[in-house]
Formats: sequence, C-alpha cells, structure tokens
Amino acid sequence: MSEKIWVGIGLSGQFFFTMRFVVQWIATERNRRSVIPESFWYFSIFGSLILLVYSLYRKDPVFILGQAFGTTVYLRNLFFIHKEKKDVSCATS
Repeated sequence: MSEKIWVGIGLSGQFFFTMRFVVQWIATERNRRSVIPESFWYFSIFGSLILLVYSLYRKDPVFILGQAFGTTVYLRNLFFIHKEKKDVSCATS
C-alpha cells in the first residue's frame, strides 16, 4: 500500500480514539457526573485495532505494545458490561 493510505489508516484509528473522549464528555455533561458509557469502549476498540494495524506497518514496538494492551483492557470491560446485562436479565425473568 502507498504511504498516503497508511497515513489515512493511522488517522482513522486516531479519529475513533478521539471520539471516545467526546462520547464520555457528552455522557458526563448529561448526567452531571463522571460516567463511562458502553459506546466509549467500542470507540476504544475500533481506534485501538486500527492504530495497532498502523503501528504494525510502522514496526513501532512501543506503539504496538501499547495498543495491544489497550485492546485487551477494552475487550475485558465490554465482557463485564455484557455479563452484567445478562445477569440482570436472568435475575428479572
């Protein structure tokens, strides 16, 4: 792939990464307290995976390790969110 396409991939990953802060900020303002909505974690995963691909292309070990670890944490948070929803659903039915 050309250099411009890789820069585009890196920028798209950064966009998703930035959007999670926008989502968190809007949710906090609406609730008048600090909250982290589920969509925050989805934007985190999309941004992290795209940035991971970009960092692999760049062969940057610091960036690769950081994004790989972040993706694991984001997936784990979503696991707990969905587990809690399932547990609540089972308890109410």
